[in-house]
Amino acid sequence: MLFTACDSTESDFTKIDLKNHSTTPHFLKLKSGFENLEVYSLLSSEDKLEGSPDFVYGSMADGAGLLRNADGTYTLINNIEADYSIARIILDETFKPISGEYILNSNATANTAQCSGTLITPAEHGFGPLYLSGGEWGGSNTNVFAVDPFKSASDASSSVILGAMGQWTVENAVPLGKNAYPGKTIVFIGDDSHGEAGGQLAMYMSDQVGDLSGGKLYALKVGDGTITANEIAEGGEFDAEFVELSEYSYDALNEECIAKKVMAFNRVEDIDYRKGSAADNREVYFNATGRSQYNDDRTKYGRVYKLVLDESNPLKAKISVELDGDDLTGKAKAFHSPDNILVTENYAYIQEDPNGYADDVNKEHDAYLYQYNLNTGELKVVLESDHRSNSAVEGQYSLADDRWGKWELTGMIDISDVVNEEGTFLLIQQAHSWYNDDFLNPDGVGSIEDSRNEGSILTVIRGLDR
Repeated sequence: MLFTACDSTESDFTKIDLKNHSTTPHFLKLKSGFENLEVYSLLSSEDKLEGSPDFVYGSMADGAGLLRNADGTYTLINNIEADYSIARIILDETFKPISGEYILNSNATANTAQCSGTLITPAEHGFGPLYLSGGEWGGSNTNVFAVDPFKSASDASSSVILGAMGQWTVENAVPLGKNAYPGKTIVFIGDDSHGEAGGQLAMYMSDQVGDLSGGKLYALKVGDGTITANEIAEGGEFDAEFVELSEYSYDALNEECIAKKVMAFNRVEDIDYRKGSAADNREVYFNATGRSQYNDDRTKYGRVYKLVLDESNPLKAKISVELDGDDLTGKAKAFHSPDNILVTENYAYIQEDPNGYADDVNKEHDAYLYQYNLNTGELKVVLESDHRSNSAVEGQYSLADDRWGKWELTGMIDISDVVNEEGTFLLIQQAHSWYNDDFLNPDGVGSIEDSRNEGSILTVIRGLDR
């Protein structure tokens, strides 16, 4: 198989045929106004791929990136969060998954969950291809990992850690587009924490394109450092700056952030920037997922923040709350732990990981995918995870009394330009109540205890606006 990314003309894509390829149905219910979307189930944990029948699409698949290869096939890099690994899946010219393997295994990550991830490409970022992955929970390597998308699977036990980006509870590391600040490399890092120091929004910056080790580390401070997350949510735009940090280890970073009055958010999860012009590339959105604890001055149900970076100085910014799930009369009153976010030119697509709160009628739904219009401010629900509506499959795919009964929507990426099909996206379901011991330990190392047995479902959606 030739693993070389390429640029292609429109005539090269005549073989693509989007349709169901998995033996597992998708469990996504389209909402009003989105009935015409096409949704297909591509791959699940119970599927056997013809080119690698022993490969298991493991537990809690998450962040992803897609490349088109020189031979017309596709390479999907996909984090397998609860197996502490990263998989590479090959799809043929028609977009049918045909083989899979693990290119970063749980030995390499010290059993650290690989959560969201970002694919760096020359076209978008000015260097690459390279895949950045967030080490979040479980093991000791809560760092940013850099992975060559084309590395040999025989080298899966080795890893590259980007120590200059610090040790956080890393959800994702997201580099800005090359046009935002030409000549610089800027990477935002989300800290999915909720303790005394909170979750920080960190930034790595280098004055060289493609330099991921020689730059400096910063974190966001709002105003004089006494402003709380709830005060930002009350409305208005606040001055913010990124203050330089000198520490890199987890505990020391938290102590330094407290001392320097860095903003304590409640679990900074995913981050993305608006596509389009250079000015748009400096418009950054990120989710604070929330937590029932530490709700005195932070969010419980979750918020989407907007950060507008200064045109000439990326260390200066304006911050505001764009959507507030704690406002039970507002447009985002249904928010139940917004987790991942994807931002296109005109929309933000927000995916939920419900924490199970049942103290408000607005939150009593399964995971939603929201569409937020960046131009008009309109918020719509695109679809809902719907695995419990079909009694015929509930015994196989869902346990109604399980505390993880609410599935998670995650890993959404825009693949329109890669497959030359406008409005085409990948979206993953983490099937938190679908258990099967056949899903255990898929990366081939470690013990059964070093894995979970939940299923994952990879879907493709066509027809969404960008």
